[in-house]
Amino acid sequence: MEFSDQIKQLRKGNNLSQTQFAEKLHVTRQAVSNWENNRNLPDLEMLIEINRVFHVSLDQLILGDDNMNKMIQKLIKDTDENRKAKYNMITALIGGFLMILGFVCFFIKANSVEYVDKQGFLHENFYLIPVGYIFLFAGIVVLIAGGIAYLKNKHRH
Repeated sequence: MEFSDQIKQLRKGNNLSQTQFAEKLHVTRQAVSNWENNRNLPDLEMLIEINRVFHVSLDQLILGDDNMNKMIQKLIKDTDENRKAKYNMITALIGGFLMILGFVCFFIKANSVEYVDKQGFLHENFYLIPVGYIFLFAGIVVLIAGGIAYLKNKHRH
């Protein structure tokens, strides 16, 4: 049985109109209508709310008659999209952090004091410039790689 049929059967089994059903779930009547007409599907939080309010098992709600239906496919797709979004966010944060470290190295180098001691040795933080460039380059590479992966995923779908 499709999810739309299950929602309609659940609503009618409780002698509720679409408006009354929507009020119990704190959604609009249009949302219930869309579920019943297979225009869209509720998210996981709403499935849990339906389970809580109407005491219907999530297995029955999601799986229906032991056949894989659109609800399972939507849950799998949502999980996959959340994982990809999390990966993109982490990649962007790491790339940005590396670039900030590069700029911090340049800032410290620009504001550090260079001096010659009594033995004639020059004291300076010469290593900060190449380290800063390495951090900048690494940050840019991470951002570009993350962007390419994002575009590949977007193009695939």
